[in-house]
Amino acid sequence: MQNSKRASLPRVSNKVPAESILSTFRDASFMTSYTVRQVSWQEAIEDLRAIRFTVFVEEQHVPLAEEWDGRDDTALHVLALSADHQPLGTARLLDNGQIGRMAVLREHRRLGIGSALLRELLHIAATNNMQHLFLNAQIDAVGFYQRHGFIEQGATFMDAGIVHRKMVLAAAK
Repeated sequence: MQNSKRASLPRVSNKVPAESILSTFRDASFMTSYTVRQVSWQEAIEDLRAIRFTVFVEEQHVPLAEEWDGRDDTALHVLALSADHQPLGTARLLDNGQIGRMAVLREHRRLGIGSALLRELLHIAATNNMQHLFLNAQIDAVGFYQRHGFIEQGATFMDAGIVHRKMVLAAAK
């Protein structure tokens, strides 16, 4: 029988202070621990408005009159909340099948929250037999929506000073 040689692995130091490890774990668990639920505009107006104001008005300089379009009362809204019930993101679905107002606070982006919001809206749409779903994606977010089954349709256009492209859910085309 041949002797098998074990690969020699470098020794790794684990002399990190315990409080640093605990702090990192807490931060990581906070950032990835969230829930997404459907809410009404009336029940969650403060959280929904705060997120959208921060993302669209403050960060992206969307005029207030364009952000508050009067369609929120009848829209279906979803809200992402942290484990300690802090609002992290939101999106809405209009009765005509338009998904929009997708917003995640900057410090919580790239953690899957936007995907979770979109999946929840797609689930709600399917439950309500809404078959023709579309959205107007900011050009920088086209790839995100493509990964969720949306395809580009038509030319780019300006909305609130930001380049957008209409996208439709592939099954709905």
